[in-house]
Amino acid sequence: MSNAEQRDFWDAQSSWVQFQQAMDTTLQPVLDLVVNTAALKAGETVLDVGCGTGASVAQIAAQVGTEGHVTGVDISTTLISMARSRLEGVPQAELLLADAAETDLSRRYDAVLSRFGVMFFSDTTVAFSNIAQAVKPGGRFVLGTWAWARENPFFMMPAKIVRAQLGEMPPTDRTQPGPFAFENSARIIPMLTEAGLTDVVCTEVALELTVPGTPDDAAQIFVEIGPAKGGMAHFEATDEQRDTVFRSIVSELKKLATPEGIRMPALINLYTARLPD
Repeated sequence: MSNAEQRDFWDAQSSWVQFQQAMDTTLQPVLDLVVNTAALKAGETVLDVGCGTGASVAQIAAQVGTEGHVTGVDISTTLISMARSRLEGVPQAELLLADAAETDLSRRYDAVLSRFGVMFFSDTTVAFSNIAQAVKPGGRFVLGTWAWARENPFFMMPAKIVRAQLGEMPPTDRTQPGPFAFENSARIIPMLTEAGLTDVVCTEVALELTVPGTPDDAAQIFVEIGPAKGGMAHFEATDEQRDTVFRSIVSELKKLATPEGIRMPALINLYTARLPD
């Protein structure tokens, strides 16, 4: 997708608002990883790229305090609207409905953070060249992205079920904008370096994600967000087929159920870098 197509896609993602609380809980370990790695200090200024419904902005705002400032930027009207409603009364938080690849941001940020917000640019080098213009010399970057698809059942389990129940999907080029565009660090690190970043390092981090609720609760999320939703739309699944996919997902999730929720292993790429002094 082009950046404009990404905007249209994310504007249509009302499911992320519907399941906002559950998704925040599920992805909290990744947000903690990014924020803790950044080691933010009170009074610092932060740019949060792809801030979605605002959970990351809220957590960063708490870290930098009222002496600091955080700007969350996202292309989705739907997600930014949700973020604005939850960040009322947080004076150090600002939200921009904009494309970080193109928006002219003043050079005022100590750090750029992102949890799953940087994998969708049509041109990664161009996007980060623009973002770098907003960062103070020596400013740091901490980016959390999905690592190898095969290591992330959050995506691959429902995708396999759709394939088994409905048929093969068209091949996906995971180097194109999408959830796994940053899975291969050997491909991404040169792009970030070309954009002007230095000391670019990627560390693979194994985490556990906990989807709250029962297997049936969690399955509702999987059929509304991610590859199961896309696969059923592609095949124009009937109600009976949708129910079969749903029940198959429930069956798989029961194997991962705990009293706290559905525990799923995940592998995250943690990219760190800085702007030269």
